[in-house]
Amino acid sequence: MYMQTNAAQSYAQNQVYTRSPVELVSMLFEGAAKFLGQARSAALQHNTVAKREALSRTLAIVGELQNSLDLKAGGKIAENLDALYAFVTTRLIDANADDNIVAIDEVRRVLDPLRSAWSELESGAPTGQALETR
Repeated sequence: MYMQTNAAQSYAQNQVYTRSPVELVSMLFEGAAKFLGQARSAALQHNTVAKREALSRTLAIVGELQNSLDLKAGGKIAENLDALYAFVTTRLIDANADDNIVAIDEVRRVLDPLRSAWSELESGAPTGQALETR
């Protein structure tokens, strides 16, 4: 069992390390959409544990997106994204406080256009480039 887990982890790491930065951001947005869907479904079913887990994963993704912003080099766009991610974080916390479907839907409406834009960028970006570390 340990070897299977270790192999799965190695495969997952390889999937990340061989992706371009654009592909990685696109993957983060896809993950956020997936977990928001799970959170919404769990909230409708009043499944607090599943809702919190899905929202926690979404918060982690949004945190990663926000932490990856280069506010100095990114100028006004990075500042606007930073504010947007702060808003999303606040609404996710609101959604976690109760079964707030409205907050989840607001977050989806904010993130979906960004997800679509990164997906379009990904389709035009070169693939298979190794990720350079900072």
